[in-house]
Amino acid sequence: TFRFAAITRRKSENKNMPLTRHYCCKPFCLSPLRRFLLISFCFSLTVCHSLSIIMSSAAVAAAGATTTKKAAALIFLHGLGDGPSGWSMLQHQLPALKPRLAQVQYVFPQSPEIPLSINGGMVMPGWFDLYEWPIQVGDPDDKKGKLAAVAQMEREIEKLVTQGIPRNKIAIGGFSQGGAIALLTTYYNSNTAPQQEHQTPPLAACISLSGWLTLTNEFKSVNAQNKDTPLFWGHGEYDDKVLFGQQKHGIETLSNAGVDNLQFQSYPMGHESCSEEMQGFAEFLDESLFGGEDQKQQQPDL
Repeated sequence: TFRFAAITRRKSENKNMPLTRHYCCKPFCLSPLRRFLLISFCFSLTVCHSLSIIMSSAAVAAAGATTTKKAAALIFLHGLGDGPSGWSMLQHQLPALKPRLAQVQYVFPQSPEIPLSINGGMVMPGWFDLYEWPIQVGDPDDKKGKLAAVAQMEREIEKLVTQGIPRNKIAIGGFSQGGAIALLTTYYNSNTAPQQEHQTPPLAACISLSGWLTLTNEFKSVNAQNKDTPLFWGHGEYDDKVLFGQQKHGIETLSNAGVDNLQFQSYPMGHESCSEEMQGFAEFLDESLFGGEDQKQQQPDL
């Protein structure tokens, strides 16, 4: 038999960061024959388990190939130190609030693992580096990291387009750092994109939950392609990580740059979400993706 020891360590000194759990094992003192038999048995179990995973994956892929194409899509980015599973409940929570959102394909990208300056260079999941804490208006920007994340989101958008979901049926949003990248992906004007003979459709919507607008010194104008893309910005009045003043600053900057369809709400909370914000999020997304479309045509597949 084996003795298993669970060793838990924090990835950051920040108590809000997720825990990772590692497992190690030590064999008791066994005779060579028993040790050989035990190792052989464990190896056979491992092989069987691996084969079951492969067969299950193949079954899932086959099932996915026959699934009806979704009518729209939401790309939602997690925050610092988190991962896709942290916000995957949206694919159940949002349709429960607005049934038409069951027709949405939900995409939860994974950020890279990067060294974070505010944590002494410790490597953790993040979309870009941070140099100051808490995050205030005017803090320095990791422009290279942010534009790399924007490029990753553009690839996610193109994947959905190739699957048959039009660009004007794709929304992008995120929490905290994820919200910052969603805002950049939608509204940032790089001034380097080649002029296209035929303008591509705008994104359907942008959502920022407890996020902030970055590279604000470069927001003299916005991406003309998404100038009319509506924005929902929810923020906690007591946020001690991305300070509440970031919302006002971001909304004013976007408005001055020509974005007109701006919805912003504040809630009596910290750096988190709440049921009222989720309700507003669902209503906004439902209207942005489906508007006045016949609800009978948007019923979930059974």
